[in-house]
Amino acid sequence: MERARVGSWWEALRRAVAGPDVAPVRPPLDRWPRLAAYAGPVGLLAVVGLFAVALATETGRHLPGVVPFLFAGLTVAPLLVLPRRPLLAWRLTVLGLATCTFNAPAGAAWPWNPVLALGSLLVLAVVATRVDRPVLVWVGLLTMVPVVALVDPDHRIDVVVPVLMLLVLGDLVRGNRLSRRALAAQTALSERERERRAVLEERTRIARELHDVVAHHMSMIAVQAETAPYRVTEVADGARAEFAAIAGSARAALTDMRRLLGVLRSESTGPETAPQPGLADLPAMVDAARRAGLAVTLDAPAPAGGTPAPVGLAAYRIVQEGLANAARHAAGAAVRVSVRPGPHALAVRVENTAGDDPSTVERCAGHGLTGMRERALALGGTFAAGPADGGGYVVDALLPYDGEGGDG
Repeated sequence: MERARVGSWWEALRRAVAGPDVAPVRPPLDRWPRLAAYAGPVGLLAVVGLFAVALATETGRHLPGVVPFLFAGLTVAPLLVLPRRPLLAWRLTVLGLATCTFNAPAGAAWPWNPVLALGSLLVLAVVATRVDRPVLVWVGLLTMVPVVALVDPDHRIDVVVPVLMLLVLGDLVRGNRLSRRALAAQTALSERERERRAVLEERTRIARELHDVVAHHMSMIAVQAETAPYRVTEVADGARAEFAAIAGSARAALTDMRRLLGVLRSESTGPETAPQPGLADLPAMVDAARRAGLAVTLDAPAPAGGTPAPVGLAAYRIVQEGLANAARHAAGAAVRVSVRPGPHALAVRVENTAGDDPSTVERCAGHGLTGMRERALALGGTFAAGPADGGGYVVDALLPYDGEGGDG
């Protein structure tokens, strides 16, 4: 633990001395475009004026040659890069504090020229609001080195106190800004949560209305189909079986509707706990289609090693949708279902002849074919559907599998 803490402080020192600069922030004047247009020229004039003041001060110290110009340039350089590169501005400031004290007046409280002294405070204030606390600690300590070494002992406290105050106030400003950002993020999160709750409440209301309307009518269909043979004096055996099939289909549809309504009402759905249908359930589905009046033949030999559950479920749903489409769009047609397992894939084919009304063979735009295609593609397989050459319609799907696991 202590080693990690020491390592973090050394990393903060590296960031302060030679690390990447902090990300630039949006300039305040961007909120006022008209004023921002004048910021560049006004800033340039201000820098030129400050350079002139610093040069006059350094020249009054009787420095040789171009040294006054170098010191004056080093004085204003941090102000030029401060808006975009605050850490670089601080590094230049420390360099200026350490070098620009030659021939300073004896006993002066600030051994630097006024522009460098006030500019250093501005740079420290900006840096304190932009860097995290470990880096700020090193910034403060490294800034104190030239202060303690070069300032007269009688005036040292007069320099140290303003520097420390700026660092502390800048850190407080940064903490307050971060707190406001966190509060804004939490407020946005709460607003999204309220919107999500409103959506869930609306879904619950829709589910309740669906249950009141659809489930009632489905129940009435089932009850009427069950009681019809007792209300009609003469009912053939085939009609009784058809009424029973209608009642069973209605109750199955009612069960599926209740499951769907449960999904609509729930905030989040857990994993399915009921067994999912597979290849073993195809004969029962085909028998139900026959009882409903559809002429169906099934060719589905059981695979030797079984098929994975996702493949079996996809095949079941594709056959189910194919039979439903044949009954809906090709009344009276003969339907052949073929499910042939291969060494690496399961071939599913649902083919129906032309119905009594040829105009009903063409499929209308809906979600059935799209759902079958999505199931096949989700397993990495292929899907094709279209009119047959001799009339009717053909659905072909190839569902790959690795032969591991099975659903029976």
